[in-house]
Amino acid sequence: MKKPFQNKRVLITGGTGSLGKVLVHRLLSGESGKPSKIIIFSRDEAKQHAMRVEFKYKRVVTEEVIYHNFEELLEFCIGDVRDFHDISSILHDVDIVINAAALKQVPTCEYFPFQAVMTNICGAENIVRAICEKRIPVETVVGVSTDKVCKSVNVMGMTKAIQERIFMQANMRCPKTRFICVRYGNVLASRGSVIPLFIDQIRRGGPLTITTLDMTRFLISLNQAVDMIFDAVSDAHRGETYIPRIPSAKIVDLAKALIDKRGIKIKTIGIRPGEKIHEILISEEECHRTKERGKYYVIESILPELRHSKKIVQILNKEYSSSENNVAVADLKTLLKEQRLRVEDILNPQEELLR
Repeated sequence: MKKPFQNKRVLITGGTGSLGKVLVHRLLSGESGKPSKIIIFSRDEAKQHAMRVEFKYKRVVTEEVIYHNFEELLEFCIGDVRDFHDISSILHDVDIVINAAALKQVPTCEYFPFQAVMTNICGAENIVRAICEKRIPVETVVGVSTDKVCKSVNVMGMTKAIQERIFMQANMRCPKTRFICVRYGNVLASRGSVIPLFIDQIRRGGPLTITTLDMTRFLISLNQAVDMIFDAVSDAHRGETYIPRIPSAKIVDLAKALIDKRGIKIKTIGIRPGEKIHEILISEEECHRTKERGKYYVIESILPELRHSKKIVQILNKEYSSSENNVAVADLKTLLKEQRLRVEDILNPQEELLR
């Protein structure tokens, strides 16, 4: 079994988020090799402190915490991907960068579009520029992307689409560093996603609010997202984008699966600013550059200089959309059970008795 993280110094930007926490758990397990250092880089000191306590003490801490921060395997650093000097200083002696820093809430990006540009686009450019100008010997950079980049109608997707292109083209600017991307759909139960909202609404007795009855989304668990990052770091060629083959579902069916037999109503409230009815993981224009590798689709770069395959046998003849092959409510219940995302797995026993 490959161990791509063995003795590597790993930097996770935006590492205090849902993905960052699961990434750290999995990295510390050593399943893909034991890193020599894991650096969490973000600008929120409160979230960093909470994460430090969670990983170091695994309990509620009532006394003052003595950090010994830079002596630990898991190191926390305050900084911002928007700041070139912050990025330049933190990249030294790093082998692998996983760029999870992002403004990802669709309505927020619509109301503050330039803030999304600064984080999602300028942040990526700062990473590339620092590696290039400072000649930092980073081995691999992984850009964490989203299905919203395909046929973008919202600022979040537009800025992440540019981020993908910045990282892909960086293989030419920084030929000694491998730049790759992973692109996936809605992460089940991640911070700010719909499942925690639905569970909170169930806790309050309802109703569950959905934007429209037709809306569909791809569904991926945090562990599946980490699996893909690990597999991409292990096997991806320069300029490739990894796409998971994952289920999709109607959001109203997801709500029904969580409600189960509870007498809770569903209320339609209308589409939020920037939302799409359906998401796409691979566009029609990308199909001719898409191949299979194990359990993933892999998109080769739009730049011919970065193509790994001389000829690709086209495996998709249309876009890969969440509008098709939706999971039924019964199957969604099974999926949620497998991921321990049923309401009864999350509410405490006293709360469940009240239902």
